[in-house]
Amino acid sequence: MVVLGIETSCDETAASIVEHKNGKKKVLSNILYSQFKEHKKFGGVVPEIAFREHVKLIDKIIIKALNKGKKKFKDIDLIAATGGPGLHGGLLIGTTVAKSISLSINKPFVPINHLEGHILSPRIEYNLSFPFLVLLVTGGHTMLIIAHKIGKYEILGLTLDDALGEAFDKVAKLLNIGFPGGPQIEKYAKKGVPNIKFAQPLINSNDCNFSFSGLKTSVLKKVSEKKNSIKFKEDVCASFQYTILNILEKKSELALKIFKKKFPTKKKNFVIVGGVASNLFLRKNFNKFAKKNNCKLFVPNKSFCTDNAAMIAWTAMEKYNNKKKNNLNFQPLPNWQI
Repeated sequence: MVVLGIETSCDETAASIVEHKNGKKKVLSNILYSQFKEHKKFGGVVPEIAFREHVKLIDKIIIKALNKGKKKFKDIDLIAATGGPGLHGGLLIGTTVAKSISLSINKPFVPINHLEGHILSPRIEYNLSFPFLVLLVTGGHTMLIIAHKIGKYEILGLTLDDALGEAFDKVAKLLNIGFPGGPQIEKYAKKGVPNIKFAQPLINSNDCNFSFSGLKTSVLKKVSEKKNSIKFKEDVCASFQYTILNILEKKSELALKIFKKKFPTKKKNFVIVGGVASNLFLRKNFNKFAKKNNCKLFVPNKSFCTDNAAMIAWTAMEKYNNKKKNNLNFQPLPNWQI
């Protein structure tokens, strides 16, 4: 099976060709244009600008994905696009183009939940069997989930306010170090010392829910007290990263206990997915966390962590093989829940 995947849920315009042949899975192309230059001066994503960029780029990105994958439209067996959650304009562009291609080449269309794409993304690279525990950390979502099987996901905890990626962006904006916030904070933190104590909301709540709004406020108070020297910014970034790590580890430990109780005879497979999973500091420290907690850690390649179309194409292949359902009547769902 050869699948064309399209991702336009936020500020990335992406297309990918994924092939499953003779029992082997292969990403033939994974083309992405990130609009951070267009949004940089605003310090965040502007929906109208994102919509216009998707309109301008989508056909070029798809053709580039086909060319790199050495496929033509006649070779495609299945077309998929992100149907939500995300910005309505972007979702509308991606699903409309996907359905148009589906009708023109008479091949089925499958809408994909963006979060499910992230959850299943490690299965592109790894022989990862169900069930497994997922820490999903993106710009719009922070969740701990048990993936029971394709289409069945149990939410153990989620953020009650800001998502982690959003917190990174807001702290970077407070420090005036650029957008997107995640890579900038990671860059500054490398030279900093984690010598500042920040608030850790819900750290002792004995559940798997998150809250990052209070942490952001704690950073704001500290920034307003001092001059923003480079050294100070570096220390704030290092301290912020260590605080985040401590929160994620504490909540993940609770989730692992729940997982072990539910599946005492199963392997403790732990997955970290989403854009924030690109952070090398978190990846390195969660390797130590996995050894300490006797679980096996799976983190996708960085190209599959950020929003991308390969995860959409792969998820569509897995779902279609299970249900074989065409869905041309689908309408975008900006708040589509997992």
